Amino acid sequence: MCYFNGQKVTRSEYIRLKELEKLVARYNFINRDVVSGFDFGKIAVMKPIRGKEDFEIVQMEWGFLGDPSRWPFLETRKQVDLIRSKHPDHNGVWMDGMDFLNAKGEELLFKNKVYRPAALEQRCIILSTGYFDWRHVYHLNKRTGEPRKTPTKYPYRIMLDGKEYFPIAGVWNPWTDYDTGETVDTCTMVTTNGNFVTAQIHNSKSRQPTILTDDLAWEWMFMKSNEKRITEIATYQMPWEKFKWYTLAKNFLDSTDPLKEYHHQNLPPIILPGMEDLPQPGQLQLF
Repeated sequence: MCYFNGQKVTRSEYIRLKELEKLVARYNFINRDVVSGFDFGKIAVMKPIRGKEDFEIVQMEWGFLGDPSRWPFLETRKQVDLIRSKHPDHNGVWMDGMDFLNAKGEELLFKNKVYRPAALEQRCIILSTGYFDWRHVYHLNKRTGEPRKTPTKYPYRIMLDGKEYFPIAGVWNPWTDYDTGETVDTCTMVTTNGNFVTAQIHNSKSRQPTILTDDLAWEWMFMKSNEKRITEIATYQMPWEKFKWYTLAKNFLDSTDPLKEYHHQNLPPIILPGMEDLPQPGQLQLF
């Protein structure tokens, strides 16, 4: 679901956030309209400083890599690259790649989850200026009048109203390549159930990133290992009234101006509370 993110903010905003001018020189890496998780590249993260109620803004590899001694037992970069792509299992059956880009908040602390140790001790905040999701619309076949089997996918940019940037819950883990000895910090984005609006936009799975208030973001980074509270915050659902959104061109990822608003014909608006009983365009079916 949430595999694309935006991280373009002004330096002045980060100065206000961190209140440490000495970090300004390090903010050059935070100037990207769209960050694709499928590139498994670097993403800007607020990482708590151990033993302090303070944080630093760093780059982490988006795509969580856990303890090599536990499933999925990734010890080398070669193994990582293999498991992230479509690959055969031990019986020769082809499996989809496992990217570990998103972690379901309600499952974060399950005993068998690769994220559990990090969720208990190594929580972080992923910074965002807006995230991207696709709405699936099943247009009616003009000949049969039945919904088409393949949906048309419309991209949206979703933001918080009045916020130039906002915090998303994440967990991180340092991972070492046994071949080279190189250690990298890796992270995953926590997700929760979609609210009234985001469930309509991401209508294939009805999920959204776990976007936090400033107070919850601070608690998420610095709270003690309280499993009940960790799960409560990991599944926090930002109210739909706080959101704003607009549609993008279908090929926005290849555009020189990917954030430019684009209006699609025959795309019904998002239904807000009180609009449920209003007539909707008859030529479309939304699933």
